[in-house]
Amino acid sequence: MMNKDIFNEKISIQERVEQAKKSDEASNALISDYLLFIRSEASKATGRIITEQDDEFSIALIGFHEAIKTYDESRGAFLKYASVIIKNRLIDEHRKQKRHLAQTSIDELISEDGETSVAENLTDDRDEYGEIDFRDAIVKEIEELTAQLRDFGLTIEDIAENCPRQDRTLESCYKILRYAIENPKLMTTMRRTLKLPLAEIVIGTQVERKTVERHRKYLIALLLIHSNGYENLRAHLKNILKPS
Repeated sequence: MMNKDIFNEKISIQERVEQAKKSDEASNALISDYLLFIRSEASKATGRIITEQDDEFSIALIGFHEAIKTYDESRGAFLKYASVIIKNRLIDEHRKQKRHLAQTSIDELISEDGETSVAENLTDDRDEYGEIDFRDAIVKEIEELTAQLRDFGLTIEDIAENCPRQDRTLESCYKILRYAIENPKLMTTMRRTLKLPLAEIVIGTQVERKTVERHRKYLIALLLIHSNGYENLRAHLKNILKPS
Protein backbone atom coordinates (compact mmCIF):
# COMPACT_ATOMS: atom_id res chain seq x y z
CA MET A 1 0.00 0.00 0.00
CA MET A 2 1.31 3.45 -0.87
CA ASN A 3 2.45 5.75 1.89
CA LYS A 4 -0.21 8.28 2.75
CA ASP A 5 2.37 11.04 2.32
CA ILE A 6 2.07 10.56 -1.45
CA PHE A 7 -1.39 12.00 -1.29
CA ASN A 8 -0.33 14.92 0.88
CA GLU A 9 -0.31 17.90 -1.47
CA LYS A 10 2.33 19.56 0.72
CA ILE A 11 4.85 16.83 -0.14
CA SER A 12 5.47 16.59 -3.87
CA ILE A 13 7.19 13.69 -5.54
CA GLN A 14 10.16 16.00 -6.24
CA GLU A 15 10.44 16.78 -2.54
CA ARG A 16 10.32 13.08 -1.67
CA VAL A 17 13.07 12.41 -4.17
CA GLU A 18 15.26 15.11 -2.61
CA GLN A 19 14.68 13.53 0.80
CA ALA A 20 15.47 10.09 -0.63
CA LYS A 21 18.83 11.32 -1.91
CA LYS A 22 19.88 12.10 1.67
CA SER A 23 18.26 9.22 3.53
CA ASP A 24 18.29 5.49 2.84
CA GLU A 25 15.10 5.18 4.86
CA ALA A 26 13.35 7.79 2.71
CA SER A 27 14.73 6.13 -0.42
CA ASN A 28 13.45 2.71 0.59
CA ALA A 29 10.05 4.17 1.46
CA LEU A 30 9.78 5.89 -1.92
CA ILE A 31 10.74 2.72 -3.76
CA SER A 32 8.25 0.70 -1.69
CA ASP A 33 5.46 3.14 -2.49
CA TYR A 34 6.14 2.94 -6.23
CA LEU A 35 6.63 -0.80 -6.67
CA LEU A 36 3.51 -0.99 -8.83
CA PHE A 37 4.82 1.81 -11.04
CA ILE A 38 8.22 0.10 -11.34
CA ARG A 39 6.67 -3.23 -12.29
CA SER A 40 4.36 -1.53 -14.78
CA GLU A 41 7.27 0.26 -16.47
CA ALA A 42 9.24 -2.98 -16.64
CA SER A 43 6.26 -4.68 -18.28
CA LYS A 44 5.87 -1.90 -20.84
CA ALA A 45 9.58 -1.93 -21.66
CA THR A 46 9.71 -5.71 -22.16
CA GLY A 47 6.32 -6.17 -23.77
CA ARG A 48 5.23 -8.82 -21.30
CA ILE A 49 3.87 -9.02 -17.75
CA ILE A 50 6.71 -8.74 -15.23
CA THR A 51 6.33 -10.08 -11.71
CA GLU A 52 8.46 -9.34 -8.67
CA GLN A 53 10.14 -12.72 -9.15
CA ASP A 54 11.52 -11.82 -12.58
CA ASP A 55 15.09 -10.62 -13.11
CA GLU A 56 13.72 -7.70 -15.13
CA PHE A 57 11.92 -6.45 -12.03
CA SER A 58 15.20 -6.36 -10.09
CA ILE A 59 16.81 -4.42 -12.93
CA ALA A 60 13.88 -1.99 -12.96
CA LEU A 61 14.30 -1.48 -9.20
CA ILE A 62 17.95 -0.61 -9.72
CA GLY A 63 16.93 1.79 -12.48
CA PHE A 64 14.39 3.52 -10.22
CA HIS A 65 17.01 3.89 -7.48
CA GLU A 66 19.44 5.33 -10.04
CA ALA A 67 16.75 7.79 -11.12
CA ILE A 68 16.40 8.97 -7.51
CA LYS A 69 20.13 9.56 -7.17
CA THR A 70 20.58 11.36 -10.50
CA TYR A 71 17.34 13.34 -10.75
CA ASP A 72 17.10 17.12 -10.74
CA GLU A 73 14.17 19.34 -11.71
CA SER A 74 15.80 20.37 -15.01
CA ARG A 75 15.10 16.82 -16.24
CA GLY A 76 11.34 17.37 -16.08
CA ALA A 77 8.79 15.29 -14.17
CA PHE A 78 10.45 12.66 -12.00
CA LEU A 79 8.27 9.71 -12.97
CA LYS A 80 8.82 10.33 -16.67
CA TYR A 81 12.56 10.54 -16.00
CA ALA A 82 12.45 7.33 -13.95
CA SER A 83 10.54 5.62 -16.75
CA VAL A 84 13.34 6.46 -19.20
CA ILE A 85 16.07 5.22 -16.83
CA ILE A 86 14.21 1.95 -16.19
CA LYS A 87 13.75 1.37 -19.90
CA ASN A 88 17.42 2.14 -20.60
CA ARG A 89 18.61 -0.29 -17.93
CA LEU A 90 16.43 -3.06 -19.34
CA ILE A 91 17.70 -2.34 -22.86
CA ASP A 92 21.29 -2.43 -21.57
CA GLU A 93 20.64 -5.81 -19.95
CA HIS A 94 19.05 -7.14 -23.12
CA ARG A 95 22.08 -6.10 -25.17
CA LYS A 96 24.41 -7.56 -22.58
CA GLN A 97 22.61 -10.87 -22.94
CA LYS A 98 22.91 -10.61 -26.72
CA ARG A 99 26.65 -10.08 -26.40
CA HIS A 100 26.88 -13.11 -24.15
CA LEU A 101 24.99 -15.25 -26.64
CA ALA A 102 27.27 -13.97 -29.38
CA GLN A 103 30.23 -15.73 -27.73
CA THR A 104 29.46 -18.94 -29.59
CA SER A 105 31.14 -20.76 -32.42
CA ILE A 106 31.61 -19.16 -35.82
CA ASP A 107 29.37 -21.81 -37.32
CA GLU A 108 26.53 -20.71 -35.07
CA LEU A 109 27.03 -17.08 -36.05
CA ILE A 110 26.80 -17.81 -39.75
CA SER A 111 23.29 -18.11 -41.14
CA GLU A 112 21.93 -21.19 -42.84
CA ASP A 113 22.75 -19.81 -46.29
CA GLY A 114 26.40 -19.77 -45.29
CA GLU A 115 26.87 -16.23 -46.55
CA THR A 116 26.27 -14.01 -43.53
CA SER A 117 29.55 -12.88 -42.00
CA VAL A 118 30.37 -12.77 -38.30
CA ALA A 119 30.69 -8.97 -38.50
CA GLU A 120 27.20 -8.66 -39.96
CA ASN A 121 25.79 -10.68 -37.09
CA LEU A 122 27.45 -8.42 -34.54
CA THR A 123 26.79 -5.01 -36.06
CA ASP A 124 24.12 -4.12 -33.51
CA ASP A 125 26.38 -4.67 -30.49
CA ARG A 126 28.22 -1.74 -28.92
CA ASP A 127 30.74 -1.68 -26.12
CA GLU A 128 29.91 -0.09 -22.79
CA TYR A 129 31.51 3.27 -23.58
CA GLY A 130 29.90 3.32 -27.02
CA GLU A 131 26.50 2.87 -25.38
CA ILE A 132 27.16 5.79 -23.05
CA ASP A 133 28.19 8.05 -25.95
CA PHE A 134 25.14 6.92 -27.93
CA ARG A 135 22.74 7.68 -25.08
CA ASP A 136 24.38 11.07 -24.45
CA ALA A 137 23.99 11.93 -28.14
CA ILE A 138 20.34 10.90 -28.09
CA VAL A 139 19.67 12.96 -24.95
CA LYS A 140 21.31 16.01 -26.52
CA GLU A 141 19.29 15.67 -29.71
CA ILE A 142 16.06 15.24 -27.75
CA GLU A 143 16.83 18.34 -25.67
CA GLU A 144 17.46 20.39 -28.82
CA LEU A 145 14.33 19.05 -30.51
CA THR A 146 12.29 19.79 -27.38
CA ALA A 147 13.44 23.43 -27.49
CA GLN A 148 12.48 23.72 -31.16
CA LEU A 149 9.10 22.11 -30.61
CA ARG A 150 8.45 24.60 -27.83
CA ASP A 151 8.56 27.39 -30.43
CA PHE A 152 5.64 25.65 -32.16
CA GLY A 153 3.76 25.22 -28.88
CA LEU A 154 4.40 21.47 -28.89
CA THR A 155 6.01 18.92 -26.58
CA ILE A 156 7.57 15.51 -27.09
CA GLU A 157 4.49 13.99 -25.45
CA ASP A 158 2.28 15.66 -28.10
CA ILE A 159 4.30 14.00 -30.84
CA ALA A 160 4.15 10.56 -29.25
CA GLU A 161 0.37 10.80 -28.92
CA ASN A 162 0.05 12.01 -32.54
CA CYS A 163 2.22 9.30 -34.10
CA PRO A 164 0.51 7.52 -37.05
CA ARG A 165 -0.56 3.94 -36.38
CA GLN A 166 -1.37 2.68 -39.89
CA ASP A 167 1.09 1.84 -42.68
CA ARG A 168 -0.90 3.87 -45.19
CA THR A 169 -0.67 6.97 -43.02
CA LEU A 170 3.04 6.43 -42.43
CA GLU A 171 3.56 6.24 -46.19
CA SER A 172 1.71 9.56 -46.57
CA CYS A 173 3.95 11.13 -43.94
CA TYR A 174 7.03 9.89 -45.78
CA LYS A 175 5.65 11.33 -49.02
CA ILE A 176 5.28 14.72 -47.31
CA LEU A 177 8.79 14.46 -45.90
CA ARG A 178 10.23 13.70 -49.34
CA TYR A 179 8.34 16.67 -50.79
CA ALA A 180 9.74 18.94 -48.07
CA ILE A 181 13.29 17.75 -48.73
CA GLU A 182 12.86 18.48 -52.44
CA ASN A 183 11.26 21.88 -51.71
CA PRO A 184 13.34 23.55 -48.96
CA LYS A 185 11.25 26.74 -49.17
CA LEU A 186 8.52 24.82 -47.36
CA MET A 187 10.77 24.50 -44.31
CA THR A 188 11.63 28.19 -44.53
CA THR A 189 7.93 29.03 -44.46
CA MET A 190 7.28 26.69 -41.56
CA ARG A 191 10.09 28.20 -39.47
CA ARG A 192 9.00 31.74 -40.26
CA THR A 193 5.31 31.24 -39.49
CA LEU A 194 5.76 28.51 -36.86
CA LYS A 195 2.97 26.66 -38.64
CA LEU A 196 2.78 23.68 -40.99
CA PRO A 197 2.04 24.97 -44.55
CA LEU A 198 -1.07 22.82 -44.98
CA ALA A 199 -2.27 24.19 -48.31
CA GLU A 200 1.14 23.90 -49.98
CA ILE A 201 1.59 20.34 -48.70
CA VAL A 202 -1.84 19.20 -49.89
CA ILE A 203 -1.34 20.71 -53.35
CA GLY A 204 2.23 19.47 -53.69
CA THR A 205 1.72 15.92 -52.41
CA GLN A 206 -1.97 15.20 -53.10
CA VAL A 207 -2.22 13.83 -49.57
CA GLU A 208 -5.72 14.35 -48.14
CA ARG A 209 -5.99 17.50 -46.09
CA LYS A 210 -7.64 15.69 -43.18
CA THR A 211 -4.64 13.33 -42.98
CA VAL A 212 -2.22 16.28 -42.86
CA GLU A 213 -4.31 18.10 -40.27
CA ARG A 214 -4.76 15.00 -38.10
CA HIS A 215 -1.01 14.39 -37.93
CA ARG A 216 0.15 18.02 -37.99
CA LYS A 217 2.14 17.71 -34.75
CA TYR A 218 3.93 14.56 -35.86
CA LEU A 219 4.77 16.09 -39.25
CA ILE A 220 6.27 19.20 -37.68
CA ALA A 221 8.56 17.05 -35.55
CA LEU A 222 9.41 14.84 -38.54
CA LEU A 223 10.42 17.82 -40.67
CA LEU A 224 12.44 19.38 -37.86
CA ILE A 225 14.32 16.14 -37.23
CA HIS A 226 15.22 15.68 -40.89
CA SER A 227 16.25 19.30 -41.44
CA ASN A 228 18.53 19.66 -38.41
CA GLY A 229 20.98 16.77 -38.78
CA TYR A 230 19.63 14.72 -35.87
CA GLU A 231 21.41 11.58 -37.03
CA ASN A 232 20.39 9.34 -34.11
CA LEU A 233 16.74 10.36 -34.17
CA ARG A 234 16.68 10.01 -37.96
CA ALA A 235 18.12 6.51 -37.71
CA HIS A 236 15.41 5.63 -35.19
CA LEU A 237 12.69 6.94 -37.49
CA LYS A 238 13.98 4.79 -40.35
CA ASN A 239 12.87 1.75 -38.38
CA ILE A 240 9.38 3.21 -38.08
CA LEU A 241 8.86 5.11 -41.30
CA LYS A 242 9.74 3.00 -44.35
CA PRO A 243 9.90 4.63 -47.79
CA SER A 244 7.18 3.69 -50.25
